[in-house]
Amino acid sequence: MSSSLFWMIIGAALWLLGLHGLLTLRQALRRIIAFNLMGSGVFLVMIALAARQQPSDPLLVALVVTGLVVAVSATALALRLAAVAHDTQEPRQ
Repeated sequence: MSSSLFWMIIGAALWLLGLHGLLTLRQALRRIIAFNLMGSGVFLVMIALAARQQPSDPLLVALVVTGLVVAVSATALALRLAAVAHDTQEPRQ
């Protein structure tokens, strides 16, 4: 088994684990973490695909770097929305 195939399998397993968490968990924070785990699995598969060639495919690497920036921004937005939703559900004392 090549190292690229190994990392693609690990990435697919991470994606499936995140999907399971997204479908079964009820808390907002855990669902956000599960969604990020799915994204990490996709990024890992893309990097494994890029590493199959020598030199690495620069397009896939650039897409992963851009995806990481977007994922961090989306996570910050999701956490803020979850915090606002949590504050409106529970009355303050």
